[in-house]
Amino acid sequence: MHSLSISPYFASIIRTKNKRKTLLPSKKHRNLQIRAMRAVVQRVASASVEVDGGIASEIGPGLLVLVGLHDSDTESDTDYICRKVLNMRLFPNESTGKGWDQSVMQRNYGVLLVSQFTLYGFLKGNKPDFHVAMPPQKAKPFYESLVDKFRKAYKPDAIKDGVFGAMMKFGQ
Repeated sequence: MHSLSISPYFASIIRTKNKRKTLLPSKKHRNLQIRAMRAVVQRVASASVEVDGGIASEIGPGLLVLVGLHDSDTESDTDYICRKVLNMRLFPNESTGKGWDQSVMQRNYGVLLVSQFTLYGFLKGNKPDFHVAMPPQKAKPFYESLVDKFRKAYKPDAIKDGVFGAMMKFGQ
């Protein structure tokens, strides 16, 4: 399985003027903090989320997406993350034999979205600090709108999500 991390900020700094991609951001961007939604995307054969001893959501083959919401995130960030996750070519094309050629939508696979505020954790000494993560009272409706955006952009039945704010256990 492979995992990728995407954010609108990172995607904008990996492009150079002549449109070639680089592995590292330019020197002038290296010290900037990322201030946008984060998504960690993992290709899975199956995935499930368990809450209080019961399965809350599960998918077969597809993508497990951990979503971190920054306090400054906007609707344009949700548009970007939704478009990128659904269109990333992460799966092989069995008819042509090409690897990394088809998206989750082309394969009719599932997507399991999970809100994960810890993606915005920073260590201050030995203590985690989550002050840049979107506060829960603002994050819950924002996350629900992100899930709705995924369902409208793809098949509603193929998009599953965890339980916001719950202690979740992941299975693959």
